[in-house]
Amino acid sequence: MKPKLSIVLSNYNEHANLERGVLEQMATYLRQAKFTWEVIINDDGSTDGGDKLIADFAKKHPGFSLIHGNHGGKAVGIWNAIQVASGEIVLYTDMDQSTPLNEIEKLLPWFDKGFDVVFGSRGKMRKNFPFSRQLASWAFRSIRGFMLLHNVVDTQCGFKAMKLAVAKNIFPSLSVITKKATTKGWTVSAFDVELLFLAEKFGYKLKEVDVTWKDEDTSSSKQRGFISESIDMLMQIIQVKINDLTSKYDQK
Repeated sequence: MKPKLSIVLSNYNEHANLERGVLEQMATYLRQAKFTWEVIINDDGSTDGGDKLIADFAKKHPGFSLIHGNHGGKAVGIWNAIQVASGEIVLYTDMDQSTPLNEIEKLLPWFDKGFDVVFGSRGKMRKNFPFSRQLASWAFRSIRGFMLLHNVVDTQCGFKAMKLAVAKNIFPSLSVITKKATTKGWTVSAFDVELLFLAEKFGYKLKEVDVTWKDEDTSSSKQRGFISESIDMLMQIIQVKINDLTSKYDQK
């Protein structure tokens, strides 16, 4: 029988987060969940041995599985997992579990009300964010909201659910997927903006839902230069706007 929910994650050098027990945290919640589920983790070419921790965990915990992909970044890793998912609904979430998995209970009811994409929102204030990152986040939201997705508060929360058929229709149109670009190290991407924009453009019904979020990331491999991150993400947003104006997203 197909599960109700497929939970997909992309792992790249998350050894520190894995060691503090994020998978067990997820499993503890799922053991008492009132829906059927599967967890698919794509290892995105990790170099820190985290994939071995996941493999060992999956052997002891039915419902958890590990697949391997070439290092292509978060969106590519999520897409790899989506392609082998079988649930009615797919949720992608971050390995650090800054939004705990039990927050899915806030999202699932909206699918019964006719929504196709239901995504978590951290609101405008982010716990554990220093003022500099709060400021950068505000600037990003303001510029992005002027150009795209005017009614969305938070595009970047890594806790998004959608019908599996919807995910399989949208992801192949994402720029990071179509370009098949290689990447080095951990990179920041605005693919969430493009994903939500395409969902809206393709006529799907979107719902933003406030979720609990607190920065729990203990990984030391991720770059934290928020100024360069913000500039890079801004350029990606501009490219999404250009793609739309030049009809690159028009479905045949």
